[in-house]
Amino acid sequence: MYYGTIKDCDIANGEGVRVSLFVSGCTNHCAHCFQPETWDFEYGQPFTPATEKRILQMLSPSYIAGLSLLGGEPFEPDNQRVLLPFLRRVREAYPAKTIWCYSGFTLDELRTEGAYPCRETTADMLSLIDVLVDGRFVENLKDISLRFRGSRNQRLIDLNATRKAGEVVCLPDRRR
Repeated sequence: MYYGTIKDCDIANGEGVRVSLFVSGCTNHCAHCFQPETWDFEYGQPFTPATEKRILQMLSPSYIAGLSLLGGEPFEPDNQRVLLPFLRRVREAYPAKTIWCYSGFTLDELRTEGAYPCRETTADMLSLIDVLVDGRFVENLKDISLRFRGSRNQRLIDLNATRKAGEVVCLPDRRR
């Protein structure tokens, strides 16, 4: 897996100050994507053990609320296979920090057996994520007033509450 960028003090991609990893590779190719360069699976740099160590160190300060995964597409099958063991290490090292993930795939697509993104790693990866921002960016649904997303079809899914309730629970769409 490759990545394009790592941000160590990101306040735009989840609640609080976060470390954000922008992975490379995306087959969704949303029109008007804000990072089309990340569609290329070899854009940027290889994600290595040294990269993991660096991110784990970035997560250590108490003011860092957690990790955000963006892309590209974290739920591309090849990316999942690399991200799953990494997320396990993040959870082990920082159980109180939150993990947010942005995906162009919907939660239903991620859970539907036989769907392109639903692989042997998907359920385990979802189990480690606190908030999933799901759905492709749709230009004619663009709304800059939305919290942490770009178009009205995208949802801020509280996966912890969703697991407990047995149905999709979204975070409230309030502005700070």
